[in-house]
Amino acid sequence: MLKRIVILILAGFMISAGLNWFLVPANIFSVGVNGISQLLSSVIFEITNISINTGILIFLLNVPIAVLGWVKLGKSSTIYSLLTVVSISLAAIIIPVQEITDNPLMNAIAGGVLTGLATGLTMKYGFSTGGMDIVSLVLSKTTGRTVGSLMFAINVLIVVAAGFLFTWEAALYTMISIFCTTQVVDTIHTSHQKVTALITTSKPDAVTKSIQKDLVRGMTILPGTGAYSRKELTVLMIVVTRYELYTLEQAVYIMDEHAFINIIPTQTVMGQFWNEDQQKKIKDTMN
Repeated sequence: MLKRIVILILAGFMISAGLNWFLVPANIFSVGVNGISQLLSSVIFEITNISINTGILIFLLNVPIAVLGWVKLGKSSTIYSLLTVVSISLAAIIIPVQEITDNPLMNAIAGGVLTGLATGLTMKYGFSTGGMDIVSLVLSKTTGRTVGSLMFAINVLIVVAAGFLFTWEAALYTMISIFCTTQVVDTIHTSHQKVTALITTSKPDAVTKSIQKDLVRGMTILPGTGAYSRKELTVLMIVVTRYELYTLEQAVYIMDEHAFINIIPTQTVMGQFWNEDQQKKIKDTMN
């Protein structure tokens, strides 16, 4: 809990720094609700000459999306996400809007990377920065696609709006910022990136039981023969997420310290691959 609280406070300041020091001064827009809040704040100021802090709009727009998160992602995840939204809103009010550099490309990259770091860190610890992150997580669970790719698709609308309401140059820099954000998110948040492990072992029964104790994943057992030793071996093939890879390695080497593991990136999985909710149901049934 303490680690999550530190992460959500840190995420709030990183996103707000990205907004107020890089994106807002350069008229470049962030991802999701943060970007929509920037657009609304700019449009309201243009029409009424009334300045509304971006942090206030971020909080108001996140309320209905939090209801979706409560239903689809669970109570704990949503509470931490809401606390992160509060952290972002307060930090956006506290941190002054000031120009660090007048180079729009540097502003786009720096703002995008800071936003991506904050978003990826929160997702790694089981919650989010709210807004479209929640929508992306829900869609990711449903479709199996990476969070970063879904965020990029959703945020194309922000790019189009930035082009029509302001300039297409601003829209292009917004695209660069969003691309940086989504790449950083997918680098940190790897729970939906899958790998195939080929485990060569002389202790298949012990290794299989050890893996099944720690992971709710299916395996395929293949016969093998050592090319030099000519000893009979067993090859276990299993597909896991990158989050599960460390657990898999520990489960194997506890039982067979001489096992050989080959990790192969997996592009697509077709058929039954249990998501977190299905795994939880299976664990509950087993218990």
